[in-house]
Amino acid sequence: MTLVLSIVMPAYNEEDCIEKVVGNWTDFLKNKFPNEATTLIVINDGSKDRTGELLTAMATTNPRLTVINQPNGGHGNAVVNGYRKAVELQSDYVFQTDSDDQFVTEDFEKLWSKRRESRFILGYREIRHDASVRLFITKVLRGTISAVYGTYILDSNIPFRLIEGGFLKQLLNQLPNPEPFAPNIFLAVMAKKSGEKLYDIPITHKDRETGTVSIVKWNLWKVCIRSFRELLQFRIDLNDKVKALRSNT
Repeated sequence: MTLVLSIVMPAYNEEDCIEKVVGNWTDFLKNKFPNEATTLIVINDGSKDRTGELLTAMATTNPRLTVINQPNGGHGNAVVNGYRKAVELQSDYVFQTDSDDQFVTEDFEKLWSKRRESRFILGYREIRHDASVRLFITKVLRGTISAVYGTYILDSNIPFRLIEGGFLKQLLNQLPNPEPFAPNIFLAVMAKKSGEKLYDIPITHKDRETGTVSIVKWNLWKVCIRSFRELLQFRIDLNDKVKALRSNT
């Protein structure tokens, strides 16, 4: 049977690197999976620069590229919409990464090699090139998840993850409504609590050379407070969500 693999990539105001990143990942798919059904799904999240224009042009000549243009809904919303498109394509596996050129294609194999051992595998930015406030918030988030859910995840929101397609569909069905700000965190928590081994595999994280971080300074703290509140609220429903996931195993 033909393998169906989709890569989900949100994009917002990345005109300086989007052509390079898309080229890297579609070339990677072509070389590693030459005879399989693979696609890179890029969700243009209402970019205000030329990101959408460049993506549309590339899609006309790149058969492994699927572009979704949507009004700005935030990184998490773009990721979820990309996941839903991957599920719609009946993907056997879904890999998610970002469009900011901070990850390398070579690290995909580290997760791919574990695909028969877990349905949900995470990378881990062991050396992370981000602002100090983001590093601090990640540590607080790690502690919060440990305290609230009794589970330890090194990098629960990392945009470098491999998920079995059928399991992703189940996870999406269990996401809180309304959709949380950082859905990748909730997916990771549900996967871990349902019994999956996440592995937390060390991967390369590069300095950002182009573009700008979309959430900075005070806004970053505001969205973190919102996420913490959503995590606390979700604790009430988590047991039922996990039971639903386990019943489908």
